[in-house]
Amino acid sequence: MKHKLAFLGLGVMGKAMYVNLHKSGQSIKAWNRTKNSPHVQSLPSEFQLNVVDSISEAVKDANIIFTCLGDVADVEDVFFNSEGVMKFAQSNSIIVDFSTIGSQSAQKISHKLQQKNIRFLDAPVSGGDIGARQGTLTIMVGGSLTDFQECEPYFNILGKNITYCGSAGSGQAVKLCNQVLASLHMIGVCEALKLAEKQGIDPHLVVDVCSTGAASSWALSNLAPKIIDSDYNPGFMIKHILKDLRLVKETLGENSDLPGVELAQKLFEIAAQLNQGEGYNLGTQAMMKSYINQ
Repeated sequence: MKHKLAFLGLGVMGKAMYVNLHKSGQSIKAWNRTKNSPHVQSLPSEFQLNVVDSISEAVKDANIIFTCLGDVADVEDVFFNSEGVMKFAQSNSIIVDFSTIGSQSAQKISHKLQQKNIRFLDAPVSGGDIGARQGTLTIMVGGSLTDFQECEPYFNILGKNITYCGSAGSGQAVKLCNQVLASLHMIGVCEALKLAEKQGIDPHLVVDVCSTGAASSWALSNLAPKIIDSDYNPGFMIKHILKDLRLVKETLGENSDLPGVELAQKLFEIAAQLNQGEGYNLGTQAMMKSYINQ
């Protein structure tokens, strides 16, 4: 692997992914909108040395540019503003976007980048902060198969379940389905723990027993213990899952008829608005807060 890499966006997920690439011995520069953010400042000094001040400095020599940003507007701004990636990226470089932005936006971005001979892979991830730190993410990739194969060695540093899903936007399409499942699993976890409480059952017993059978899920194994411990620190924030559910509804348009999504969105919103909106920055397991007074 002899590519020069750039990584843009050092939030909860991006920071850990950048660290794993750096530890593997890659030639990499990183950039974050706020260089003095807590995530950047908490990096060991040797990792901070490669965090540069501008997008141009990060990407001008890079063959592959990884991005892990927020919503559609964030990605479009970083890519297309007057000092953005499109202005400084090399011709024939590859942008790999780990953000969740929906299939329609991914297709539009891919088309726009092609006009400057910049290749694009949409590669949303699943696995939360734990998977990002441990390098065990699930990565769903859309775009050219050839481009996917060129980037696959780097995906294997970051994740354990790497799937080529098809043409541009296909990774995003699968990710939105993933987010529907994750949201509904969280409803199940919260209601199972609530039922255990009502029956006087140790909630740890529910996690231990049900995680071995047909009701098992990542949420039950990883997030239910956090709920039991009243640990609502974010691995994946409520504001981000609400953004993803918004993308689901936008994708379906007027034909949206997913009552489970409507319920999950409602419960996440209730939790998000607690304490004057502080809940938006809590982890998705904080959905349980919407059940507390029930």
